[in-house]
Amino acid sequence: MIEVESLTRVFRTYKKQPGFWGGVKGLVKRDFEETRAADNVSFSIREGEFVGFLGPNGAGKTTTLKMLSGLIYPTSGSARVAGFDPSRRENAYRRLFALVLGQKNQLWWDLPALESFYLLRAIYGLDPKEWQATLDELVALLHVGHKLNVQVRELSLGERMKMELIAALLHRPRVLFLDEPTIGLDVVSQKNVRDFLRDHNRRHKTTILLTSHYMADISQLCERVIVIDHGRKIYDGDLDRISGAGARQRIIKFKPRDAAFPADWKPLHGECKVCEDGEILLHVPSEHVTAVCQQILTQGAVDDITIQDVPLEDIISEIFSRGAAR
Repeated sequence: MIEVESLTRVFRTYKKQPGFWGGVKGLVKRDFEETRAADNVSFSIREGEFVGFLGPNGAGKTTTLKMLSGLIYPTSGSARVAGFDPSRRENAYRRLFALVLGQKNQLWWDLPALESFYLLRAIYGLDPKEWQATLDELVALLHVGHKLNVQVRELSLGERMKMELIAALLHRPRVLFLDEPTIGLDVVSQKNVRDFLRDHNRRHKTTILLTSHYMADISQLCERVIVIDHGRKIYDGDLDRISGAGARQRIIKFKPRDAAFPADWKPLHGECKVCEDGEILLHVPSEHVTAVCQQILTQGAVDDITIQDVPLEDIISEIFSRGAAR
């Protein structure tokens, strides 16, 4: 469904010298600096896949989505989505995909969302009966029927995002690009949006490419992830492989009950960190967890000893660090 080959986007920006004379010099000679927002990125996505697109701020995720949507042109490389070249911006392609930007609005701010839905029906030339059936289905799934005639500006953030999703899906796109769709939402709203997206993907086999900084979105929705950093792809594969890397380690947390616990204590295996509140945090290889716990308990009395998995956020962060070091 999506084929990306050596996709590159270079932004050229004017580098102004400070002060008045710096501005005057800029009238005669200008210095520019180049930023590679996407640098030779290649990947392919099958129809119906739900893929996570990860990277730190400024990694090039949104730029890549905008190139796939035809909003900006690539500097070099190529992309094909359902056989279309996004950079040609053909009307047939515009009817095939939808883009949802978590920090941008496509609905009329001062009008009820329903009015924007009527407008989208006219823009896409949708059959009124099919449009109504799709609208009724989406409204029922997202439980926003009582909010359709409320001004968008008066909706909560979670309600607005649900309306944005309805607007994006009214023409039943085959491809959906999602850029931080749960940003700023409370825990309940995040769960509702995730449940809806999972259900929609299963029902309609929509190909979805999702960017998010919330690891719960990725772990609950995506089986495959693509990771980019500084515009370069540094990982493309199953999420289980990343999670499996964390399975090789465990986190042990405990707090000594009194000062009798040795201040210079070191574990037999793994790394040790003492927190400000006196809690001790250990990263220990899984096969040595039992031995380290026994060592802790023989040193003195402790409170609240726990053994946890390494959070997915930490594993992804380590991948970013390795990619940046290359």
